Amino acid sequence: MLEMVTDWSARFAAFAGRFAERFSRVEPRRQMVFYLRGLLAEAERKNGWTLAEMAGETGPQGMQRLLNFYAWDAEGMRDDVRTAVVDVLGDAERGVLIADETGFVKKGTKSAGVARQYSGTAGRIENSQIGVFLAYASDRGRALIDRELYLPKEWIADRGRCAAAGIPDDVGFATKPELAQLMVERALAARIPFAWFTADEAYGQVGRLRLWLEEHDIAHVLAVPKSQMVISMDLRQRRVHTVIADVDPATWQRLPCGDGAHGQRIYDWAAVDIRPLRRPGVDHWLLARRSVSDPTETAYYICFGPADTDIHELVRVAGSRWAIEESFQTAKNETGLDHYQVRRYQAWYRHITLSMAAAAFLVITRDAAKKGDLHPV
Repeated sequence: MLEMVTDWSARFAAFAGRFAERFSRVEPRRQMVFYLRGLLAEAERKNGWTLAEMAGETGPQGMQRLLNFYAWDAEGMRDDVRTAVVDVLGDAERGVLIADETGFVKKGTKSAGVARQYSGTAGRIENSQIGVFLAYASDRGRALIDRELYLPKEWIADRGRCAAAGIPDDVGFATKPELAQLMVERALAARIPFAWFTADEAYGQVGRLRLWLEEHDIAHVLAVPKSQMVISMDLRQRRVHTVIADVDPATWQRLPCGDGAHGQRIYDWAAVDIRPLRRPGVDHWLLARRSVSDPTETAYYICFGPADTDIHELVRVAGSRWAIEESFQTAKNETGLDHYQVRRYQAWYRHITLSMAAAAFLVITRDAAKKGDLHPV
């Protein structure tokens, strides 16, 4: 046990040391270490008061200064977290980038970006903030690697309200798919090794995003609604559910697409070619996922990738989207992703980045445990 504790402490010290250059002074750097330790602790709530208590401080002022006042580079730390994750999970042939959003239910009207809007977390329209995230997944694990706060149009239209929440004047309105594209652009610029990108209907139904991905040769499997139009192989525009309705019953295959809470997720799948006018070496497919227990329950995906891609690979990528949901759950349950009590724009990014860093440390430590590696990182 003592050896395990010593090893954990050494690993944590080395991990926290990755971010040292993002802090120009020792006080915020030390406070960052306290904050990360607190996020990794077993406390049920991880707000300024509880984090301060775990650090042996008499009040939350030090934690609040870290989020609101100290000078440090949260964007640089985000990049360091991404690098740390990819160093462990990176896989150029099977790695998947996943975009999705999660809600943070909030009271009041002053927290940056808060509004009455649909929150998947609550399952209804709630007063909440919405964060758009990018996760990285491979056969070795998954973790969040980037984040953006969604600002509704009503916020951007009221620059006085923005100023009060610390939102810079040069921050304009961006849709959630545009925020996802921005994060993928950052991953490309950082030369993150990945083979596919996937996201749900909110992103897949946006033609501009799909076109941008194709222009950058980014293979993707994107969920779309049943009403989505595609070009079938006879050069007709058709809704995806009508294309799949014409599929030969023998085309369907029962395949697993990853592990769920109750074992493997198994569905019936079919893939058909679409868009006959294409560049050499790449193909376009319409993929359908049908419930085994209720065949009327069908989901659809528009896919683009190397011409030799088979249905098993498309199914694997489609199934990997659940990895970001699991990453949200881990970060909220274990590293306080949604426990923050901040209003200002900068403070949101700082807390979320620190929570992502703590979650990344868990991913790295668990990977080391799987390999039986007891040496410091």
